[in-house]
Amino acid sequence: MNFKLTTYKTLSGKKRILETVKKKSTQAIVYKDDEPAFFVDCFDLATEANIIMNDLVLCEKRSMSGVVKYIGEKNNVNLSIKEAPLFAVESSSEIKEMDLPPLPEEWLA
Repeated sequence: MNFKLTTYKTLSGKKRILETVKKKSTQAIVYKDDEPAFFVDCFDLATEANIIMNDLVLCEKRSMSGVVKYIGEKNNVNLSIKEAPLFAVESSSEIKEMDLPPLPEEWLA
């Protein structure tokens, strides 16, 4: 799948963030230990992990980042969703082909 790797100039230095090409609130790239590791799409109902995330986020009306943080704490894993910094200027971006798996189902149980 194609993703957009964007470099932002911030007050604290440069930050590189992997984002979806078309930003949707139902999609997210989940970072494990500050590296992109998983892709969540709540409307991709072909994958069991995404169906569970759909239930946790959309049906229970919780935020995607809150659910990911809870899953990380529950499984003792450093998970996060990174977003563009508030005070930043986009300096460059490139399209990157990556195959990120969905979150492991055993973490969602």
